[in-house]
Amino acid sequence: MAEDDLESLPGVGPATADKLVEAGFESYQSIAVASPSELGNTADIGDSTANDVIQGARKAADVGGFESGAQVLERRQQIGKLSWLIPEVDEMLDGGLETQSITEVYGEFGAGKSQVTHQMAVNVQLPKEYGGLEGSCIFIDSEDTFRPERIDDMVRGLDDEVLEALLEEREIEGSPGDEETMEALLEDVLDKIHVAKAFNSNHQILLAEKAKEVASEHEDDEFPVRLLCVDSLTAHFRAEYVGRGQLADRQQKLNKHLHDLMRVGNLYNSVVLVTNQVASNPDSYFGDPTQPIGGNILGHTSTFRMYLRKSKGDKRIVKLVDAPNLADGESIMRVQDEGLKPE
Repeated sequence: MAEDDLESLPGVGPATADKLVEAGFESYQSIAVASPSELGNTADIGDSTANDVIQGARKAADVGGFESGAQVLERRQQIGKLSWLIPEVDEMLDGGLETQSITEVYGEFGAGKSQVTHQMAVNVQLPKEYGGLEGSCIFIDSEDTFRPERIDDMVRGLDDEVLEALLEEREIEGSPGDEETMEALLEDVLDKIHVAKAFNSNHQILLAEKAKEVASEHEDDEFPVRLLCVDSLTAHFRAEYVGRGQLADRQQKLNKHLHDLMRVGNLYNSVVLVTNQVASNPDSYFGDPTQPIGGNILGHTSTFRMYLRKSKGDKRIVKLVDAPNLADGESIMRVQDEGLKPE
């Protein structure tokens, strides 16, 4: 995103502009969607001045007004779809994971949540005609789940036609059957996955803010950031905020964290994919007692909610639980050595 002239905003001098840029507020739009308290703390200015700055940014960025349904439809045509490369799942999702949205995938341990994040980190780099977004990935790892070896398996598991298109796009000479060529391709794919390990919830929140800077740095690159993965979103929050007395603090922090992630998705037209842990509801006498944690804050903020559950062998049931424009549904996939595959 091009850096705007922040000093033209009311109440912003050179020193304040430098503080804003340093904190990642490099454009009118990023300031326009900030809260007065957030901006005040960042730039060390009062709430009243921060409010004036935000109002000025909203006018300069032309945001905050109403628009017609036709205009919304036209804007939504810019939204990309990231394919799972599993026809049954993609059909259920009307093409795949949407950019500018948060998709939450939850399920018990071993259901395949981390497999989904790894597969999407590969798929996002594919040419658009093969279901990708021709972009790079930011991977926030809070459970020490990211494995480069798994990316290797999934790249090698792609169809030869897709591999040939990848090699051509990246100007790597050779064929999919050549080991030296595949090693060069794998190195190039891994180079476009920006991984950071989160050690606690505060560090995880900081990394989400840093993700915005990384997306901004790579916006004009050949492979801009088109996917932001957080695996898992709730692990640290669940471990650090124990008991009802800390529930309000946890939910408040989680809410801010989700909005930081959503901001990256909106500003850089990226898919935001988060995994979530589950708990068993002891009051449930009928049906599946498995419920995602995070409460209503996470439920309302996630645009799409998907539930993974185990089946026989390597089969997994993928259930679309909630979506604003799609009917609930179920589909089947397999988690194999070569990645996620159709039944």
